[in-house]
Amino acid sequence: MDAIIRLKEIKSLLKNVDVISAMEEGFIQYSNGNAIVPPVGEMLFDEPKGETHIKYGYIKNDEFSVIKVASGFYDNPKLGISSSQGLMLLLSQKTGQPISLLLDEGYLTDIRTAAAGALVAKYFAPKNVKAIGIIGTGIQARLQLEYLQKVTTCKTVFLWGRNDDNARKIQSESNSNLDITIVKNPSEIAQHCNLIVTTTPSTTPLLLDKDILPGTHITAVGSDTSEKQELESKILASADIVIADSLSQSETRGEIHKARLNNFLEANKLVELGKAIQDQKLRRVNDKQISIVDLTGVAVQDIMIAKTIYNNFKKRQL
Repeated sequence: MDAIIRLKEIKSLLKNVDVISAMEEGFIQYSNGNAIVPPVGEMLFDEPKGETHIKYGYIKNDEFSVIKVASGFYDNPKLGISSSQGLMLLLSQKTGQPISLLLDEGYLTDIRTAAAGALVAKYFAPKNVKAIGIIGTGIQARLQLEYLQKVTTCKTVFLWGRNDDNARKIQSESNSNLDITIVKNPSEIAQHCNLIVTTTPSTTPLLLDKDILPGTHITAVGSDTSEKQELESKILASADIVIADSLSQSETRGEIHKARLNNFLEANKLVELGKAIQDQKLRRVNDKQISIVDLTGVAVQDIMIAKTIYNNFKKRQL
């Protein structure tokens, strides 16, 4: 094995990485059929509550294949450790030999998810974002807000979550240029915001169709298993544009899966993210449309961020 790269160095290397562009390239490769991504491996735990996802794959004619293990255990903060844990393994696509082990402790999964959220906002948010709504107060809520600042000038933010202490912490620790208001329920987010990101592990809808205003864009991040759901299925039925990061994964997980299961959504309405990035006709044509992008997390994201970190690590060694 060429290198074991630990979290401290990974964070240093990320300063020189355009993760949003890496995610864009990855989704395009995926939707164009140039990525091999097997079904997600998954373990769900009850005592304590948690989950472990195994995602893996490769881009054709690339140097590497990648195996990623990422966990989320929600009681970890009580033990003084992050709820996110994990690692990424780079292998030679030609020989299968291990090339590098990235001991990122789940950090790269969090970053690539936040970067995907920013990428989605770049292509699907209304031209005039009057306010950003964040639902959730965990790691991903904070990172989504941070990465959105790379693609929008909006500084008005409404935040809702079940943990008041976490909400106040985000409010106090975020960029001082942001005007963050903590609200009492998700419907207030919908009333004030036309760019909303949902980041919770909820299994019951938090946003309801009756609350969504014309022109709203929603990036659904939290629902990455078959049990989770943050959006009432009627929202997807009412939406003008519904995008899946992976059409195949949306058959078994995410908001699209729930809406299809509840007979609120026809398959012919769905478009894959990589296709929509390449074809402007598949995106917004006006700021009255409601758009939804369902991010269940695709291995091609892990491939792109892992190889980008490794390549930058090698450059640093020269």
